[in-house]
Amino acid sequence: MIIKGRVIKEGEAEGEALVSMEPIAFLGGIDPKTGIVIERGHPLEGKSIKGKILVFPHGKGSTVGTYIIYRMKKLNTAPAAIINEYCEPIVAVGAIIANIPCVDMVDISKMKSGDFVRVKGDTIYVNE
Repeated sequence: MIIKGRVIKEGEAEGEALVSMEPIAFLGGIDPKTGIVIERGHPLEGKSIKGKILVFPHGKGSTVGTYIIYRMKKLNTAPAAIINEYCEPIVAVGAIIANIPCVDMVDISKMKSGDFVRVKGDTIYVNE
């Protein structure tokens, strides 16, 4: 399957999708040292986003989340790429300063955790 989106941060990445239909808070929701989702009750609680193609509707929470994304990149615990329905400013700026490919305006219901996903610019290849 091929899906087109809007580029927030140009780039290429591939890997296993980790999909959440719930928003993600980077500050307090993810441990930047490990890349593990620590938000209690979140569908991805206990899962690592490190090296994954992270798919979620949009971010939530504090603007400090931008720095958390950047910090995760420096600690090698960041996702390989980010795919959103709507990429709000916290995630957008984080992806840009951390140099993480990011695409939005995507129907994320077309993907599921475990899919092999390749992001290339505005194009997303799922299980291809």
